[in-house]
Amino acid sequence: MSLAGNIKSIRDIMRKDAGVDGDAQRISQMVWMLFLKIFADKEEEWELVLNDYESPISDNLKWQSWASDEEGLTGDELMEFINNKLFPKLKDLDISQNPQARIIKSVFEDTYNYMKNGTLFRQVINEINKIDFNDSSESHLFNDIYETILRELQSAGDAGEYYTPRAVTQFMTDIIDPKLGENILDPACGTGGFLTCSIEHVRKQVKTDKERGVLQSSIRGIEKKPMPHLLCTTNLMLHGFDLPAVRRDNYLNKPYSDWGNNDRVDVILTNPPFGGVEEDGIETNFPSKFRTKETADLFLALIIRLLKSNGRAAVVLPDGTLFGDGVKNRIKEELMEKCNLHTIVRLPNGVFNPYTGIKTNLLFFEKGSPTKDVWYFEHPYPEGVKSYNKTKPMNIKEFDLEKAWWDNRVENKYAWKVSLDEIKEKGYNLDIKNPHQEVNELASPQELLDNYRETENNISSVQEKIIQVLKDALK
Repeated sequence: MSLAGNIKSIRDIMRKDAGVDGDAQRISQMVWMLFLKIFADKEEEWELVLNDYESPISDNLKWQSWASDEEGLTGDELMEFINNKLFPKLKDLDISQNPQARIIKSVFEDTYNYMKNGTLFRQVINEINKIDFNDSSESHLFNDIYETILRELQSAGDAGEYYTPRAVTQFMTDIIDPKLGENILDPACGTGGFLTCSIEHVRKQVKTDKERGVLQSSIRGIEKKPMPHLLCTTNLMLHGFDLPAVRRDNYLNKPYSDWGNNDRVDVILTNPPFGGVEEDGIETNFPSKFRTKETADLFLALIIRLLKSNGRAAVVLPDGTLFGDGVKNRIKEELMEKCNLHTIVRLPNGVFNPYTGIKTNLLFFEKGSPTKDVWYFEHPYPEGVKSYNKTKPMNIKEFDLEKAWWDNRVENKYAWKVSLDEIKEKGYNLDIKNPHQEVNELASPQELLDNYRETENNISSVQEKIIQVLKDALK
């Protein structure tokens, strides 16, 4: 069975359980079970290669003891074990035992078992056991799992869980080109897409055990939501990180002025949450000129602060950041005074489909010298493509166009340069259209009609799904 088939089977089983209410709970239920399965596989590896390894989990709580036998614990006996033994013990582990205990406790602090039916629970376990996490040919398996979960349980996107396309994370990492020994941070790391890309990029430079240790100590992430934090921790373990440096926290909680030289990093790669607002009081951690509740704006201000001199960053930001005024303008002014904002790659519609239709941009900058000119590059659709979707996502090969242009910059139909003076005249509005494409901006009548029909069909499809859900609920 394919990975998508496994996830669909798990979803279908969980739908029958009275305790699991909605897509978000189904995802949460699924990922803590995936974590324990993967942790068990890693422990078997550590016990072979580490002479002094001691598991923080007692033998009766290990996945192998209660889950691996497809005819093992089930029914009420299984639920009694999960609710009254497994979860209380994992939530109350002694973190002084070893670093692994700290990781387990951190991921289970706000994790819950929602399932009530032990027979259905056993069926889910058996489906999970069919997934081979040790298959080296599946280097991006966990990213695929997460994307599959979101695709199959699409309403999770409505709750703000967006998967950054692999092509985007890969391109940004390739351009920033992190080096062994540099400190790499994602302050809003989600499930760890940028962190795993960085690991794979830097790992090519690793030749000794000492260098392997340097890599392990140089990559860290912060994530405030429990489920993505759990997914990220698991993701890094699958990428060979025995002790993932992923903290569950909100980086915006700390006062802006408290971030000092010791906190600064060489590289930041991130897609901070956009379209959302922070809880009351968070904005007071920032200087008055930067105070806003918009999450993406606060993160941009913080990223500028966190970079070392000559540090480099690549950040995904929405169009709203580019053209917004007020606080947005003051943050952009700070960015261009403290950093060289040398490139903005403008992505077309649909890159983040089906999770959000918000248009996005990739900002590349270096701290230490002010901006003089900003280069723009408008990423085109591949020939024959009018938009991206879940069956035809963006491909990394598309960025060969940008890569070929990057070190030999000339204006062309996709690229143009804007001076700082012009940007100042526009009131720091960075939403500057491609001067070479303005003539073609208005779609043909046929294209407009096709788009209208496509939108109409999408609306009809959504309506049919809603009607079916209501019918199922009333049965």
